[in-house]
Amino acid sequence: MRVLCAYLARHWKLLLLLTGCVGICAVVFCLYGLPLESVAYAFVLCLALGFVLFVIGYCRFFQRHRELERMLGQTAGKVLSLPQPRGLLERDYQALLQALASDRSALALENRNRLQDMTDYYTLWAHQIKTPIAAMHLLLQEEPRPELEGELLKIGQYVEMVLGYLRLGSASTDYVLRNCDLDALLRQSVRKYARLFILKKISLDFQETGKTVLTDEKWLCFVIEQLLSNALKYTPEGGRIRIYGDGETLVIADSGIGIQPEDLPRVFENGFTGYNGREDKKSTGIGLYLCRQVMDRLNHSISIASRPGSGTLVRLDLSRRRREVE
Repeated sequence: MRVLCAYLARHWKLLLLLTGCVGICAVVFCLYGLPLESVAYAFVLCLALGFVLFVIGYCRFFQRHRELERMLGQTAGKVLSLPQPRGLLERDYQALLQALASDRSALALENRNRLQDMTDYYTLWAHQIKTPIAAMHLLLQEEPRPELEGELLKIGQYVEMVLGYLRLGSASTDYVLRNCDLDALLRQSVRKYARLFILKKISLDFQETGKTVLTDEKWLCFVIEQLLSNALKYTPEGGRIRIYGDGETLVIADSGIGIQPEDLPRVFENGFTGYNGREDKKSTGIGLYLCRQVMDRLNHSISIASRPGSGTLVRLDLSRRRREVE
């Protein structure tokens, strides 16, 4: 019905002209008193011919519509050859579409090249910056400065965040799934942030889980370290961080400042900093976004519960069960 209405709308002027001609002929016949029988046969033949032409035209219109619909569903980034134009206007429209498609392809290629250049640059920068960071670690071993060591650790964590962001956007990101000792991964991450625990006088309650999980060790460590970094960042001096298992779930809880209720639904959005980020002026809004992306790719899940002033609790479901789309 939609196609029929479109066909009628396309030829409404012609239909109106034919209707007007029939009306004029009928009025003239009436004025001159001509017998209807003398022209009825000609009218019937004309109507039959008009109906046949209408049906043929509609069938061609419908066929062309289906062909264009099929081609539209197959575009997906490639330029398809359009049907043979039927008339000057169709030829002009097709020339315009081809020109727009060429400009679009050229612009897309230019954007891809720019993105690749930018990705290559920041990847090179992130790897090169590790050299002076390592050198500063060696210098601080000769002359310990706990405060500088803590800040240097934060710099290294931000560099790892940049690399994680770049790798997630790469089609060549590799995931090596194998059975991993969860407690060994946790101890590795906790040792990395031991200096910050000491500097902020934050106590750690680490209860071994005794679990072996099928996951990618590197990327799961990345998530755990991001969560520990956030917990240390938003937990005041003298606070407490707990790490424990709950069935197939790993829980990381802190006694920090918590998250506002209106911010909780958006904490995993890219670039969202929320109330705490606006107050702190140092939040990037990328860390939790990367955690969600990594967990999705590993077929795990992550959720957060928090109340202002009562701390934050993060749950990592490592069961790898198929999750229903919410």
